Amino acid sequence: MFEYMTVQETAKKWELSERRIQKLCAENRIDGVVHLSRVWLIPKNAEKPADGRKKENRNVPL
Repeated sequence: MFEYMTVQETAKKWELSERRIQKLCAENRIDGVVHLSRVWLIPKNAEKPADGRKKENRNVPL
């Protein structure tokens, strides 16, 4: 049986805002998320997705 976390629990675990977690769920950036009515359920073993807003590992010639 799967174990799930709420948005609030995930926000504390990943040190992100609850709204950011909701957006990640809505954008299908977290594997295994379940949306029931107004509740997002995130698997306990889900990994925090990479932040696509940061430009890391960018090869820019100097």
